[in-house]
Amino acid sequence: MPTAAERDARKAFRETEAKVAISEYERAQKAFHANRERLRAERLAREASSDRQAGGMQQASRDRT
Repeated sequence: MPTAAERDARKAFRETEAKVAISEYERAQKAFHANRERLRAERLAREASSDRQAGGMQQASRDRT
């Protein structure tokens, strides 16, 4: 049977491990969301660029007729 000091030590160790796990999780979530936002911005920029190019092509075909 563990002594009171051993129980207190284990409790403190578990609390420390829990805080580390939570901070790692939060760091991973922040990185995930930042990456998702970066990719979204890149996709929107690509779509806007392709829309502008497509619009320019449509305008050019209308000008020829």
